[in-house]
Formats: sequence, structure tokens, C-alpha cells
Amino acid sequence: MKSTLVAAAALVCASGALAQEQVVKIGHSGPLSGPNTFAGRDNDNGVRLAIEDLNARKINVGGKTLKFELVSEDDQCDAKAGVAVAQKFVDSGVRYVMGPYCSGVTIPASRVYDNGGTMVSTVGTNPKITQGGYKNLFRIVASDEKAGSNMAGYAANVLKVKKVGVIDDRTAFGQGLADEFAKEAQKLGLTVVGREFTTDKATDFMAILTNMKAKQPEVIFYGGYAPQAAPMARQMKQLGINAKLLGGDTLCSPEMPKLGADAVNNVVYCAYAGMLTDSDAGAKAFQEKFKKRFGQNPDVYGPFYYDQVMNIGEAMQKSGSIDPAKVGAYMHQQTYKGVMGEYAYDDKGNRIKAPIVVMTFEGGKAKPLANY
Repeated sequence: MKSTLVAAAALVCASGALAQEQVVKIGHSGPLSGPNTFAGRDNDNGVRLAIEDLNARKINVGGKTLKFELVSEDDQCDAKAGVAVAQKFVDSGVRYVMGPYCSGVTIPASRVYDNGGTMVSTVGTNPKITQGGYKNLFRIVASDEKAGSNMAGYAANVLKVKKVGVIDDRTAFGQGLADEFAKEAQKLGLTVVGREFTTDKATDFMAILTNMKAKQPEVIFYGGYAPQAAPMARQMKQLGINAKLLGGDTLCSPEMPKLGADAVNNVVYCAYAGMLTDSDAGAKAFQEKFKKRFGQNPDVYGPFYYDQVMNIGEAMQKSGSIDPAKVGAYMHQQTYKGVMGEYAYDDKGNRIKAPIVVMTFEGGKAKPLANY
């Protein structure tokens, strides 16, 4: 009888504790399969680490302790799959989503999220993403406009080139980035000697590179992702093309030297939309913490995903609400200091003063060259 009463009392206490807990689901939409799996897994790890840190803080809102849970879905960097993921999240009551990673997924999925009242925090960089008028969409890195124009400026003012070639993978991200580079390059008086196209699944670029070689560009700008840029760098070396290979932050990935070996060293130049972890004590500490937890250094976007989830958690605590509309309104009004610098957003959801670092590779490791 005594043991029964003790068990009953324990059950009541447990039920009371659960009643004081509020579950908040954080969705992650990204490429968890296919050639960009490395990026999707890295982003997923950034979200996961932030959720673990937030849960350790025991954030209290409305008298209840928030318990954050990660829900990950594979959007394959495919628009149709990404829209299906968005609808699944909305239907299951996920009110906060990190991602998508690819601009071509973010653009159509954003409408579904907006209709469902879900906050979206994306690393998609195409300018069109924040032109849809969605009130609770945040771009947590610099846009193509800044990355593309900065790389054109670097080519003209630092590398001192006159002739450039442009290649893109025809994705919303790749084409948008390449367009911004080409536009700014022409403004700066550079001559675009050739424009070629490929896909985000290609591995053989010999034909388009042969065409480029004949036009003698001093740099080739590639709008696309690391799984294509790395073999492109190798094939440039095979063809004896002496031009530099420029690109956006996807080319800053540690996957570049893994896939491209010594062909990327002092050849690939990329615009990284963030701070370098080795140059900042807080960022370096995060890198060490990330590596201890997952057994590897963060890739390009993991730290940004971590920052934004922490930003959302703090906004919930300080606004006293888990309603995305109220949390988003708070985030628009306040700034947040994270691993990757200060986060503040304009009325369209673009990150204000997002940092850019131009990098190259030496000995298979990233080397910073200039800050913008």
C-alpha cells in the first residue's frame, strides 16, 4: 500500500513537471541526400547544437520551461521536394524553420511557410527571396548582390584583371550570383569575354572550359556549388588554364580541397559571408565546441544556423512569447551578437551589414585575404 502511494505521488509530480513544459519544434529543411549532403548535415548540426544549448538554459516563457525539439526533413535541394517539406511542416504545426539551403527551394517554399504562419530563416542568397513581401522571413547571410559585387570589385581592384569569363549552374542561386558578378564587373570596366552554363549535377566541364580557354579570361567566375567547382578547378589545371576561379561562399567549403586537391590552392577565390573562426575568440571557441560535439569542424553555414536558433530562443525569452509573429517583431527591432557577428534585419528580412571575407586556399586550408 505504501509503495503504491509513493508511486502515485511520483506520477503526480512527474505530470506536474510535464505540465510546466512547453515543446517548441524547430524544423530544418535542407539537402540531407545528394551532392550537397555535406552542407545539409553541417546545417543540421548547427541547429542541433543550438537546441542543446537552449535546452540547457531552461528558458521560461509564460510560466513554462521551453523544450526545443529538432525536426529535420530532406528537401534534396529540389523545389518540388522543398515545397512538400514546407507543407508537411506547416500541417504538423512546426512554426520555426531553419532553411532551405538552396535558393531554388527557398523561393517557392516561402509562400507555403508564409501562408502557414511559420518563421523562415534561410541562407538562400538570391535577391528574389526577400522580394516576396513575407514578414517573417529572415536571410541570415549576405545576399548575392553583395557577394557577387564584392568579388567583381576584388577582381578589378586587387587582382587587376581586365577580362573575365562567367559560368553558372542554372540554379536560382548560381545564376543569380553570376548575374550580380557580371553586372558589377561591367560597371567596373571589365570585359565579360564569355558566358557558359552547366548544371548542379554535372562533373565534366571540359567542353565549356575549352571554349573559355580560347577567349583567354584572366579569371573565371563560377556561380554554383562546391561539388561542381572542385572538379572544375581540376579540369582547368588539366587544360592549362591559368585563370583564377572565383565564386561565392559555397566555394569556401572545406569540401573544396577535399574534392579538388591541390588544384584549388591559390586558384580558388571565394566570398565567405561571415567571420573567420580563427580571427575571433568567440568564434574559435564555437569551432572547438562544434568539433568536440560532432567530430569535425563546421562547414560554411553551420555557425549561422546556430546563431539564428540562439537568436530565436533569446527573442522568445525577452518578448515573453513563442508566437512567431511576436518573436519576429522583436527580432526586427533588436540586434543579436552571435558567433558570426551582429544580426540585425531590414524590413524585408535582409541581414544588415552582413560581413564578407574574400578567401583563397593554401595547403588545403582557407586563407583570408580581405574583409568587406
